[in-house]
Amino acid sequence: MQNILSMSVIESVEKNSIIFGPINSRRFGMSLGIDLSPSFKQCNFDCLYCELAPAATVDKQQDVVSVETIIQELQKHLSDTIDVITLTANGEPTLYPYLDELIEQINKIKGTTQTLILTNSATLHDPKVYHSLLHLDQVKLSLDAVSSDIFKKIDRPHPSIHVSDIIQDVERFSHQFKGKLFIEILFVKGLNDTAEEIAKLNDVLHKIDATRIDLGTIDRPPAYPVEPLSYEALHTIAQQFDAELPIHIASRHNREAKPQNYTYEAIINTLDKRPLTQEDINLLFDEASQKRFQELLKEGKITQQTKENLTFFLPTQNLHRKRTKTAKQPL
Repeated sequence: MQNILSMSVIESVEKNSIIFGPINSRRFGMSLGIDLSPSFKQCNFDCLYCELAPAATVDKQQDVVSVETIIQELQKHLSDTIDVITLTANGEPTLYPYLDELIEQINKIKGTTQTLILTNSATLHDPKVYHSLLHLDQVKLSLDAVSSDIFKKIDRPHPSIHVSDIIQDVERFSHQFKGKLFIEILFVKGLNDTAEEIAKLNDVLHKIDATRIDLGTIDRPPAYPVEPLSYEALHTIAQQFDAELPIHIASRHNREAKPQNYTYEAIINTLDKRPLTQEDINLLFDEASQKRFQELLKEGKITQQTKENLTFFLPTQNLHRKRTKTAKQPL
């Protein structure tokens, strides 16, 4: 393997801190994480909602763990129970300078286990990063805003980063990538939750070939004094996106939503507009509505589809409706 000479190599880092988990992820299955910046935060964003302490943005890693060390630790923890090997970091994982070599080495030993990266999308302009990610099984790209001013407020990017470039790169990547592509939008109260910004996101998402679009909000104590959205607010936002987009409410925060009463017709109309998981239904529907839901399910008027570890409920009569632009999208 390539020797790292141009940067300071952290070999003194606690090796066990490189690998974490496995964690049972609702969205991705049993995940074994690899932290590509285990010592401290190295990121080209300083997001308002980040659970890590505020830090100056960087455009490259200064402290680097060797590929050899990562692979050695990964081999100790791999097992048949792992669904995905997740590349992440205390910061942005694509800043890791030997990502291409690392992915190549992981692919040699992973067997049937899938590979996944969680990235903020900002380095897709780099041809080396772009082509490295093409060799993964799953990629999760973040896109919190379309408007430049809102993007800068929420994600606080390195000065060299522009959201217009990110949008172009994400769209291009989505049409070339052969694996499962997930887009994540994290909403911050009073910033990117306006009808205007949601409409702009809706227009951009139509140009992106995504397997699933996850809507979230702040789940952990944030670096800056910002507030999350309630589950009800996220559900309202989900309704504002076009029905053919594969939207999923992914946030864990504020799940104690106040259940509402839905008629039989309202249940069908709600699921037709946006298929829901059982967890969503438990939160949205009151006891009487859940009984109506179960009746509709038994009568065959509602069906279920399992896509990418998640089971969605939708009206049976619309099961074969063309809801997406490509077969890659699940709903």
